[in-house]
Amino acid sequence: MTFTVPISGATDAARFGPKAARLAALGNAGLPTPGGFCVDARAYRTQLAHLGLEEDARRVFSAEDRPAARRHALQVKLGLMQQPIAPAILEQLLQIRETVVRSSALVEDGAGASFAGQFQSYLGLETEEDYLTAVRACWASLWSTRVLRYMAMNRVEPTAMALIVQPLVRARCAGGGLSRTAEGDMLVNAAAGPGSSVAQGEVVPDRYVLDRSGALKESTAGANYHSMNCRHGRRAFSRLLAAPPLDAEQLAELGLLMRKVEDLFGHPVEIEWALDDTGIKLLQARPLSVAEAPVPDEIWLKHPRLSGHPGGVGWGTGRARVVSCECELERVAPGDVLVTTVAGPALAEIFPRVAGIVAELGGSTSHLASLARERGVPMVLGAPDAARRIPDGAMVAVDGVAGVVRWMQP
Repeated sequence: MTFTVPISGATDAARFGPKAARLAALGNAGLPTPGGFCVDARAYRTQLAHLGLEEDARRVFSAEDRPAARRHALQVKLGLMQQPIAPAILEQLLQIRETVVRSSALVEDGAGASFAGQFQSYLGLETEEDYLTAVRACWASLWSTRVLRYMAMNRVEPTAMALIVQPLVRARCAGGGLSRTAEGDMLVNAAAGPGSSVAQGEVVPDRYVLDRSGALKESTAGANYHSMNCRHGRRAFSRLLAAPPLDAEQLAELGLLMRKVEDLFGHPVEIEWALDDTGIKLLQARPLSVAEAPVPDEIWLKHPRLSGHPGGVGWGTGRARVVSCECELERVAPGDVLVTTVAGPALAEIFPRVAGIVAELGGSTSHLASLARERGVPMVLGAPDAARRIPDGAMVAVDGVAGVVRWMQP
């Protein structure tokens, strides 16, 4: 059985996952991608059978109690991580070995459940051991606690995991883009380096708003924390002093690429991209939900405000719950507005109970922003010093389209 194909042949989402199928469509349409190979989801299913883990996988969702379901999920995860890969699969994996391994789950990048940031990608895999460990880890990530919570929240059950194997794009800068905002413009986020910091919400990226022709309408310099301590340390906010990572010509090219991707798929899209010495490469494209701009209640216009990067959805109000690390999330009650520092995808588990989210880091194309859009949660990211300026317990209004948060002084 053949388990691997060049990425240009990975057009069947039922075998290679929507992420890989869209990447294949981009390349086949002549758009710039890193190329590479795909590993069929049948390899994952074959490995599961080879290790005798099929029954445990079935019992994760049929078990009558949660402890039993967790035990079965752990059994599958540990088996995939620790046991050798079946020889027939191993031989083909070694033939396509590269320095990047990315997930492409069959449930990933759907219109209603993107799973943005929930699975794993591994870059810079220099040794054979690292490469095979990354393959096993991507398979096993289908059974991580975070993913299982996300599945339960979205009423989705796991099917199988395909993989994308690619050469590393040695990016000077990278980021994301939205082909259409609520105002009808396009938006680009960018930061120096490979782009993982943008996706994970670990920086405030540069933000560029383009009109439909690709002309620059607005730009905002990014910012970064130089201290990432937990709640016991003061976090200092500092502006990036480096030159903007993109020039006008590169921004216009990104605008053109976003319009071409939107035309190719027939709907607004969110992209991830990287720029190396040879030019821009498209790394991913997923469906984008676009919401109408809300009309704020005029009473809020009289109160203090912070501006940041809009998440792209709605208007929400509630009491601020200021937390400085994930260990404090249990303090967030239904209807609260979470105010925090890092906007990582792990925060997705609280979406069902919050009225909005405000974060000091992150941008409009981070994984958490993608997840918030699909859940309809108003969000403002890159709001400087929000966790210090907004009092815990104050009434807060979050405008997720304008990127503005206001609060009433207690």
